[in-house]
Amino acid sequence: MMKKATTFETYLESLEISKRLALEKIRKTVHTAAPGAEECICYGIPSFRLNGKMLVAIGATAKHCAFYPMSGGTVEAFAEKLSGFDTSKGTIRFQPEKPLPATLVRQIVKARIAENAGNAT
Repeated sequence: MMKKATTFETYLESLEISKRLALEKIRKTVHTAAPGAEECICYGIPSFRLNGKMLVAIGATAKHCAFYPMSGGTVEAFAEKLSGFDTSKGTIRFQPEKPLPATLVRQIVKARIAENAGNAT
């Protein structure tokens, strides 16, 4: 059984290379969209916090990678753009070979920033 990760690095280092690269790409995109975001481990997965509020998270399982907008409303709001991905109320699942587009990740992060600030549209 894998030891519980305490940092982004220990979490990512435990993954196979394709999943690690896919999640590192999202990590960079989140920092581009939310330059002040802090990295943390929340619920055992790499997460981002901005202004003291949870923003988004990333993770991987044996079968896929995942992006967690930490808001069911966000997944619903982007349903059309996420039509090619497996989603549930608060999760977007994808294969490392078919990652989430950086543009879409930026849009989701910006929507989450607005939602956390009380400016959701």
